[in-house]
Amino acid sequence: MNETGFETDFPPQALQEAQAADTRAAEVAVPTEGLLDLRDLLWSSVDNDDSRDLDQIEVADALPDDRIRIRVGIADVDALVPKGSAIDQHAGANTTSIYLGIETFSMLPEQLSTDLTSLLPGVDRLAIVTDMVIDPDGNVVSSDRYRALVRNQAKLVYETVGRWLDTPGAVPPPAVVAVPGMEEQIRLQAKAMGRLRALRHKSGALDFETIEARPVVAPGGKVVDLAVPTKDSARFLIESFMVAANVATATFLEGRGVPVIQRVVRVPKRWPRIVELAGTMGYDLPGYPDAKALAGFLDAQRKKDPLRFPDLSLSVVKLLGSGEYTLMRAGAPSDGHFGLAVQNYTHSTAPNRRYPDLVTQRMVKALLAGEALPYSDDALEQIAAHCTEREDAAAKVERRLRKAAAAVLLTDRIGAIFEGIVTGASDKGIYVRLLSPPAEGRVVHGERGMDVGDRVRVRLVATDPEKGFIDFARV
Repeated sequence: MNETGFETDFPPQALQEAQAADTRAAEVAVPTEGLLDLRDLLWSSVDNDDSRDLDQIEVADALPDDRIRIRVGIADVDALVPKGSAIDQHAGANTTSIYLGIETFSMLPEQLSTDLTSLLPGVDRLAIVTDMVIDPDGNVVSSDRYRALVRNQAKLVYETVGRWLDTPGAVPPPAVVAVPGMEEQIRLQAKAMGRLRALRHKSGALDFETIEARPVVAPGGKVVDLAVPTKDSARFLIESFMVAANVATATFLEGRGVPVIQRVVRVPKRWPRIVELAGTMGYDLPGYPDAKALAGFLDAQRKKDPLRFPDLSLSVVKLLGSGEYTLMRAGAPSDGHFGLAVQNYTHSTAPNRRYPDLVTQRMVKALLAGEALPYSDDALEQIAAHCTEREDAAAKVERRLRKAAAAVLLTDRIGAIFEGIVTGASDKGIYVRLLSPPAEGRVVHGERGMDVGDRVRVRLVATDPEKGFIDFARV
């Protein structure tokens, strides 16, 4: 973390502000004029089992003409983290929470991110609500946003909700059963999710599936496994609602003629290489960037070869190029988000863990209150550039720790034989990803003739946790 330029400790003034936040929270979290009281709605959150920095909650209502109303409540972090405060300055320096499996470096002090600004179950919290109406075809036909007082009624977990929704006849998780009406509520949300996803895919949104194994750590700190999150209906539900809310927020800001920090994935410059890659698999892509055609190719390959699809996904993601934050000034054209197949997109749904979301929240609140904008165009441009740079740095830290954790896990298994898939073949070497555990390493003996996609057996010959190195020999 230090080598990559992150502040790993909160300054004393920020910790003092966090300690004083209890009093301020009690003052702001009461019904007032302009603050809707929505605490009685069937709000719920869906997140990882160990997550406590809950940024968003959701609730659905059935409307006439088979429309569905979705409300996404986003934690009002700005209410307890004023612009320019010591906490805000630290958050603006790091710009993101960094999740390493072994330890989490939060963007905000834990008194806030996992408590006072977290939408925890059973407690009253301030939120900025994005209110959307979805028609039977998946179009968001209207949207609104306002400040509200909310209460999360159920903290749900991706794996258990996903297993329930995706398994016919399955019994709902206990956390769903415990709240009257929650089963019907989640099923209605899933129905809305299906509509949103269908329209996104029709528009050419890309659906990737990469292997990013995170360490499973037992009490005492020992790495005991590597876990890969599985995509299921619960994750699709949250993903769909967050994409819709982010598009609606970007459209809201643009429609009022204010600058927007957009999340952009530009039209890929390396499209010819993507065409070439598809050609090796017997698939013809057009010579010009076409998101719909690429989505069709990825869908076909997922069905044809699910075992190797994560590696294809990773290759395409690298060729598309990383996303970045950029300022769209009032009236200027947007570069759009090629991967999501949307033109206007911002980050607004995770202000506890991403600084651009907190900045966007302040812009929205200023408009709702009829106040002057809190940032100039130049300030927003600098924030966008810094957030992009810090995001890339955070990704490097997380990759390094994933490799180190995998090396730690395998250190006691020198000499063992594993099944794997060749994931890389270049002048830099031959790389293999094990099927279980999903660790990747370099083949240092017997690599001749191996190529990407080959199913191979390898023997583990060495590990170096400090460097994150894992060495194999072909069997």
